[in-house]
Amino acid sequence: MQCVILAAGRGVRMGDLTNDTPKPMLKVNGKPILEYTLNNLPEEIDEIIFIIGYKSDLIKSYFGDEYKGKKIKYVVQENLNGSAGALLCAKEFLQDKFLVLNGDDLYSKSDLEKFIANEPPAILAKEVENSGRFGVLKIDDNGCLLEIIEAPKENHGNLVNTGAYLLNNKFFDYELVKKTTQILEKEFGLPQTLATMAKDYKIKVEKANFWQPLGYPGDILNAEKVIEKFC
Repeated sequence: MQCVILAAGRGVRMGDLTNDTPKPMLKVNGKPILEYTLNNLPEEIDEIIFIIGYKSDLIKSYFGDEYKGKKIKYVVQENLNGSAGALLCAKEFLQDKFLVLNGDDLYSKSDLEKFIANEPPAILAKEVENSGRFGVLKIDDNGCLLEIIEAPKENHGNLVNTGAYLLNNKFFDYELVKKTTQILEKEFGLPQTLATMAKDYKIKVEKANFWQPLGYPGDILNAEKVIEKFC
């Protein structure tokens, strides 16, 4: 089984921390974020596809062509046009069931093992206290996706998207959907595109026990306090 890891962006919200380093290579307790991700991949994953862009040589030189028996392929996202655009870059290499992860978030192995047991499409979610900076997931009584509300200004619940997806090639049958915020209007969103599939498929929403997003410098400090418990 393949895992696509989205790692092309700089991470501008990290400020000067990413002047010389792509955000997925920032260190938590002395180890790059991406190394935790690779260590926590389920045993079923036998190939990793990195989508790279900003300072990509740092990722390639660190991980090489193989990591703990898992083959590694690198695909360059020349136009940084969002997460859906990044996944499209890897279309020709993908088999029919694959895992997609954000390269700058931390996930637990146990959550990912449980997650990939689902049939695609599926999305990994987490209940959080403050959902305002994330995409809130609305689900039906069977735990399937109804709608994704990006960065809501009003309270729409606390179940949010972690940026982990279980997909198949049917995803590419759908037109990529642009993000709606003015700043990101040139980007095509993977979750926004996935939401359009909900009218045709039941998209299982699996709840995670652990998820640590790393969007801002303070998130690194938070991760260092809890990382050893889960990763």
